[in-house]
Amino acid sequence: MDHRRRNILKGLAATSLGTTLAGCIGSSGGDSGDSPVDGSVDGSGDLPGDDTRNPVVVAFEHGVASGDPLADRVILWTRVTPTEALPRQVGPVTVQLVVARDAQMTDVVHRYQAETGIERDFCVKVDADGLQSDSWYYYQFSVGHVRSPIGRTRTFPAAGAAAERSRFAVVSCSNYAYGLFSVYRAVAQQSDLDFVLHLGDYVYEYGPGEYGDYPGREPLPAHEMITLDDYRQRHAQYKAEEELQGVHRQFPLICIWDDHELANDTYRDGAENHTEASEGSWQDRRVAAVRAYFEWMPVRQLPMNNERLWRQFAFGDLIDLFMMDTRLEGRDVQVDSPLSVDRSNPDRRLVSEEQMQWLQGGLTGSSAHWRFIGQQVMFAELNIARTVVEAGTLGLPAPDALNDQLVVLNVDQWDGYVADRDRILQTLDDNGIDNTVILTGDIHTSWANEIYVDNSLIGNVLTSPVAAEFVAPSVTSPGLEEPLGEPGADLAAVAVSLVNPHMKYVELKSRGFVLMDVTRERAQAEYYYVASISEPDRMGELDAAKTKVVGVDSGSSRIYEDRQLSFPRAVRTALFNPRIQDQIG
Repeated sequence: MDHRRRNILKGLAATSLGTTLAGCIGSSGGDSGDSPVDGSVDGSGDLPGDDTRNPVVVAFEHGVASGDPLADRVILWTRVTPTEALPRQVGPVTVQLVVARDAQMTDVVHRYQAETGIERDFCVKVDADGLQSDSWYYYQFSVGHVRSPIGRTRTFPAAGAAAERSRFAVVSCSNYAYGLFSVYRAVAQQSDLDFVLHLGDYVYEYGPGEYGDYPGREPLPAHEMITLDDYRQRHAQYKAEEELQGVHRQFPLICIWDDHELANDTYRDGAENHTEASEGSWQDRRVAAVRAYFEWMPVRQLPMNNERLWRQFAFGDLIDLFMMDTRLEGRDVQVDSPLSVDRSNPDRRLVSEEQMQWLQGGLTGSSAHWRFIGQQVMFAELNIARTVVEAGTLGLPAPDALNDQLVVLNVDQWDGYVADRDRILQTLDDNGIDNTVILTGDIHTSWANEIYVDNSLIGNVLTSPVAAEFVAPSVTSPGLEEPLGEPGADLAAVAVSLVNPHMKYVELKSRGFVLMDVTRERAQAEYYYVASISEPDRMGELDAAKTKVVGVDSGSSRIYEDRQLSFPRAVRTALFNPRIQDQIG
């Protein structure tokens, strides 16, 4: 989301071979764990398999990360930074990786070796396979005597295996220039999460002062990112941030891109924030952005389609998670107006036919208790005309300006691609598929929506919803509190809820994250908000008064509110597989 849509919100106020990936060449072997390793990076002591002959001197300035966990493997990532030579003068760098069952790295189960270099921006990714299902692990990279921080990760329960509970955080929209990553600090401090779901806008493309001007957080490079080197520098700047490193170090990440990983309001063949005449070929920019993303993110790249990011995960028999790409892969350009007849044109696509059939087949074939869809833009229908009238009645200033901004927001969402949305709704309805939850990012604000096949007022009364949608707030990017102030944002939220009765919770002014606690009885979304993204001494502090609980019971997509907060699993995760700093400081 942004230039246009930030103004929008001004309106709405393994003993086996390691799998080779782009960015690494890996191999592994078992280990009895007879070589203890501490978490320091001071050069004392060797990791099992250390190659002390490596002449390249490096540092691990961007931390470690893991992602895309399956039942028997997980992606492990780092980046090495040459410190005594220019990158172009550095040849291939051999990197060792150790995986253990404990944070002291004494119970080693696998070793891997990878090679990286300037052609991969010195990033390393290993698909660490041969792991046990439903298990926590710790890992550490090394080059010679220099060791990375230790990271913690886990594998998922095998598809179909009994799983009674899952807890994960949902985040999106982290604009470095707009404020401190206090939300990431709050997520990293959670004692019991299985993974973190990032729904896009992990980085932003703008130059200094174009979208955010928090002191000392000017984006690098000092201009809008367009080339491969630009995108790499921006990813490096974000990954150097301590709060983001903390999240990656503690939990595996499952992520999807949105538009700002490329350019604002991206679609398949261009973007609102791309001008061919002055910025060159869109295709070149797209290739550069995608390449940097796969280099710098802990995601599994498919060899048959190196731009495909839509994929599926199974958390035992509890959850099937479908991660969609509604931004880049198949999207036609946005219509100009919500009144355009092209909104319902069956030939206009938000996703390709291949991705649509994959999703429909996955939903109908799923035997898990819950089906989650992770994707970028709001799925629920928003009635603009009624919202604007009600906002004016409530005394919200400039309802005409509100209308203008809502139009921009609306055509970028599923509201602008009605035919594709209808196909998903009909799939759910025709096949009697229940327990479906849609998780959304993009719009910097918090919503809990009931999804109906017939979203008319009569349909809301006479029929039952076929799904629920929980929209996560942003990490830093602004909502309505910036243009309208907090009272104005509250009035706008009331107007939305009054005339869109399927929207059960709307909060338009706060930064935070959603904690999903999922059992066989219910899927509960707990909205947590930080006290500040501008005060360093309040980093990670939560504003308890704003916390909101919503959810759905098994067998129903009607949203409940204000039940008791969930409790972490103190024994299973916090005691036996504790966060890194809880064991080693």
